[in-house]
Amino acid sequence: MFSINTIDPSAQSQCVSRGQILLQRGVDAPWVGFIESGRVALGVLEGEVLEHQIGVLEGPCWLDASSVVLGLPHLVDAVADSSVQLRQVSIEDFRKGMADMPESAQAVLADVAMAHRRQTEFAVSRLAKDAEARCAEWLLSHARASDHGVMAVELQQRKRSIAAQLGIAPETFSRVLRHLREQSLISGTGRVLNLVNPNALRSLAGV
Repeated sequence: MFSINTIDPSAQSQCVSRGQILLQRGVDAPWVGFIESGRVALGVLEGEVLEHQIGVLEGPCWLDASSVVLGLPHLVDAVADSSVQLRQVSIEDFRKGMADMPESAQAVLADVAMAHRRQTEFAVSRLAKDAEARCAEWLLSHARASDHGVMAVELQQRKRSIAAQLGIAPETFSRVLRHLREQSLISGTGRVLNLVNPNALRSLAGV
């Protein structure tokens, strides 16, 4: 069993207050964290504020052990989103625990870690695109040809839900749609949006 207790049963638990930075992307921490309880937000920091959030971890679970398994730097920042009980294991002890596992189990662990990292890379790459690019990409992926041969998107979800999928505020989503209308890239103000200039939207989305 690959657990904190089999790796380092003597690791002491510490209480981390809400708002404390636990991991920084691109920085190699000398330890691997195990969240016993509490909630940790993952994303990209702007200064000391997590402006872009891509996920949440709730204990008990490991804190970005995938990066350590692969020997790669962290892709995201991690901030305590509540009071967190955290135990820390040294990188050396963590890797020793991996080495004690059967080779087949190590291979599976590496595969899972790589799959998790690719998902994280995709999520971070979405953040790298500005709001207009993400909205344009979403419109193109949900467009269908109407009876008149015009590409259109029917908004079957609330704008708040769509904005959450895109990782932006609902107000930002509404502002971007207004801007796209002003540029004559889309038309329509109800639940159906017509893609007036799909090629320009593709250019904006970078696809």
